[in-house]
Amino acid sequence: MSDDLHMRRALTLAALGVGRTGDNPSVGCVIVKNGAVAGEGATADGGRPHAEEQALAHAGDDARGATAYITLEPCAHRSNGAVSCSDLLIQSHVARVVIAARDPHPMAAGVGIERLRAAGIEVEVGLLEAEARVQNVAFFGKWEKP
Repeated sequence: MSDDLHMRRALTLAALGVGRTGDNPSVGCVIVKNGAVAGEGATADGGRPHAEEQALAHAGDDARGATAYITLEPCAHRSNGAVSCSDLLIQSHVARVVIAARDPHPMAAGVGIERLRAAGIEVEVGLLEAEARVQNVAFFGKWEKP
């Protein structure tokens, strides 16, 4: 039940940015440790910083051993040379990542998930996926073939 609750909070955060994130999807992220929210974030206006960056900064050291609830697979690349969100999650030593939907972008699809798993992080995908897809319907429509 708590997984559902925390992912719904991530979806609520993501909803705040719909239509304001440029070419990026609006993503929400909630970091939870020992049942308490340690950090939250949503994709900023214009698309940067990403939700994970903000939530991890808010959580600080409490991210270590925590669970991250993210509405879209964390990025594995950054065009501006910054550290990707999947790498930030690895560096923060989260123990588990729960993702609503895989990223359909060809440069990202599955790469962030594999990177997290390769680092020994438990990853679950698909919690409230339908809601996440509806929230970013334009982003999914741009990258998925019918």
